[in-house]
Amino acid sequence: MLDAMAEDVIASSEIEGVVLNREEVRSSVARHLGLETEGLPAASHYVEGIVEVMMDAVRNAQKPLTTERLFDWHSALFPTGRSGVWKIVVANWRQSSEPMQVVSGPMGKETVHFQAPDAADVPQLMEKFLAWVNAEQQLDPIVKAAIAHLWFVTIHPFEDGNGRITRTITDLLMTRADQLPHRFYSVSAEILQQRNKYYDALETTQNGNLDITDWLLWFLDTVGQAVKKSDAKVSAIIEKTRFWDANSHITMNERQRKLVNRLLDGFEGKLTSGKWAKIAKCSSDTALRDIQDLIQKGILKKADAGGRSTGYELI
Repeated sequence: MLDAMAEDVIASSEIEGVVLNREEVRSSVARHLGLETEGLPAASHYVEGIVEVMMDAVRNAQKPLTTERLFDWHSALFPTGRSGVWKIVVANWRQSSEPMQVVSGPMGKETVHFQAPDAADVPQLMEKFLAWVNAEQQLDPIVKAAIAHLWFVTIHPFEDGNGRITRTITDLLMTRADQLPHRFYSVSAEILQQRNKYYDALETTQNGNLDITDWLLWFLDTVGQAVKKSDAKVSAIIEKTRFWDANSHITMNERQRKLVNRLLDGFEGKLTSGKWAKIAKCSSDTALRDIQDLIQKGILKKADAGGRSTGYELI
């Protein structure tokens, strides 16, 4: 749960080019979940604000999504009233009469990928959007999350932070769909992995007609991939727990427990006595004694794969 929720916060910001301190995010999420935070750095005020936005969306998913709530989220994302060096309107809809465009390319040769509705139309459009989000519909809740994601980011109601708040709304609606007060998978992390395809899917839909079938298919596939990765991670955690339950009677020193956990987490390459010594910060003789002890206790065995150095694996 900690992994999934921390990854969601980190990935949603990274999609927009904002890199958060990973350990600070984990510290803040752990504190909100009532988990041990010893050894983790204290989170900055900025990171705390971002985590609190996600926590509010997930823990209070059944509460109505309102203008005031969106403004609170926006304030938390931009506590100084600035986006980088630029001063922006915070906790209010965008005001500028200049067109809100998504562009790329060098100055003077920009490519306009999308132009949002005029600022004067935003209050009315958001009123309609929020009424739809809060209303009961005969609609699959995951499909509703997909439509809300597209609808909000198309209105682009804020001067900045629209993408992050879009994905927060998605988390809120996916939590309603799951009927669980926590996240065990991260749609934002999967979007980050497919960032170019994400923008392509948005651009194609926003510049087309009102047929959003391709967007829905892309979104549903992305959710499916996120759930598969979460399923694999949970399965690994269950296997790890079963291993330690089955071997709870076996005495191991701190070095042995550390290396066995590394193997359970999926050790890259072949574990040799040399690698053991380096990771455990001990001598080669001590590493070999640790390994031989675990072989005698039925925890490790020599790997079948050949080579100049002997490798070891869990039984």
